[in-house]
Order: sequence, then C-alpha cells, then structure tokens
Amino acid sequence: MQSECVRLERSSCIATVVLARPEVRNALNEVAVKELTRRLGELDADPSVRVVVLASEGSSFSAGADLRAMHRMGVAQHEQNLADTRRFVEMLHILSSLSKATVASVQGPAIAGGVGLVACCDIALASERAFFRLSEVRLGLVPAMVGPYLIEALGARIARRLMLTGERFDARQAADWGLIHEVHPHDELPEATIAVAGQLSRGAPGALCCCKRLVREIVNSPLDRKLRERTAEVLAERRASLEARSGVQAFLHKSRPPWTVPGAGEEGQCKQ
Repeated sequence: MQSECVRLERSSCIATVVLARPEVRNALNEVAVKELTRRLGELDADPSVRVVVLASEGSSFSAGADLRAMHRMGVAQHEQNLADTRRFVEMLHILSSLSKATVASVQGPAIAGGVGLVACCDIALASERAFFRLSEVRLGLVPAMVGPYLIEALGARIARRLMLTGERFDARQAADWGLIHEVHPHDELPEATIAVAGQLSRGAPGALCCCKRLVREIVNSPLDRKLRERTAEVLAERRASLEARSGVQAFLHKSRPPWTVPGAGEEGQCKQ
C-alpha cells in the first residue's frame, strides 16, 4: 500500500520518490522521515534501479522539518529529542550516499531542511519559481543536520552567510552559488528532469556508483602519493571489471553496451 506522505513512481530503471504532503508544504514529520528513509533504502538495494529522482507534490518542494514536531521534541526528554534528530540525520546520509545517481527536481520553495535535501542529491534542477532559505536562526534554531551537505555544495564561505542571515535567494542565485545545476521555466522542469535522468541511465551502474565513491574520497584526501595510488587502483580495478570490458568492447564494435536496450534514443533506456 502506498504511503500518504511519500509516493514511489517507476519508469524503467528510473525511480521517482515524491514527497506528498502538499498541505503542509511537504514538511517532514517523524512518519515522513521514516518512510523516506525506508523508500531510499529499498531503492538502494534494488539492482533494477539506476537513477532516483526526488520530487514533490504541490507548489512547494519542502519546508524541511515539520515545526509542530520540532516544538514537541523541544519539550520532550533529551533521549527522545536526540533520537528524533538522529533519524533525520540518517535519512540525509542515506540520500547523500545512495549508490544510485540522484536528481532533485525542485519545482517550488525549499526551506531549511528542504535545502538540505537538495544539497544531498548529485544533480539539482529547479524551476524559476523556486526559492531557497535557511531560516533556522530566525526561529532560534540552527541548520546543524544539513550543515555538512550545505558546506559540501556551497563551500564554507557562502554556507556561513546563508546560515547566519536566513535570507531568501532565488533559483538563479542558487545556481550561481552551486546549489542548483540548472534553472528551467516552470512548465519545462519535468521534461528537463526526465532528460537528465535519461542521460544518467546511459551510464554503467557500477561505474556510476564508483564515481560517487571516488569523488567523496578525493574531496576528503590531500593530493599526495596515497591518493594518486588510490586513483590508479580504482581505474585498474574498474578496467578489469566485466561491466567495463563489455562496455569498451561494445564501443569498439559500434554496438550498445549490455546495460541498455536496442533502439534507445539519446535519452537512454535501461535494460531490466
């Protein structure tokens, strides 16, 4: 049975996870966090899924954590309060470290933790109607749980400004700062999202996962002999993989690699 707060849609190897609480601007309460975590975990373990799109119903992408739930946790016992924040932290970690390529399709405002969801995805597209705000300090809160992902996406200097001011910034500014990769007219965002997901689906599944891990390793390591050796090892291991050998052979023979199907257009199709 489909959840009322998180809906899953499938099209070939592309899975779309839809936040479906438009009446509260897709704010994430405890139930929604658990359901989103469960959905992401299932998709991560599903070999037929190549790309995961994160989208939302209604006019807002996400208002972040549900403030009613936040208020309840503020007067709860410390252990209960901490358990609640840990659940949100775990959900963000799963989204950020997913073995599949991820795309955020931001059709409207993303506030507080909603900005964190965007920062956790590999690629982020936004409607020109979207805007963003890290509003926590204006409520006496701090964007602690999303902080690592904001700094990774924006850099420490810009992230610090936005975390301190709580200012609103539009999709174009978000693109200039690196939070968003592409901005589209509102009515064209769904088509643009499908196009990017299709491009991702043309990549070999193992190679996509390896790329994500490699970026994380490089970012967190100095450019020393150890890192140089690691990059050599990664390519040597991947080059020897069945996936890579079949992909290179397909290229040399001017045929399609085995993870696609005959007749796929430029948008790509996935072999199930």
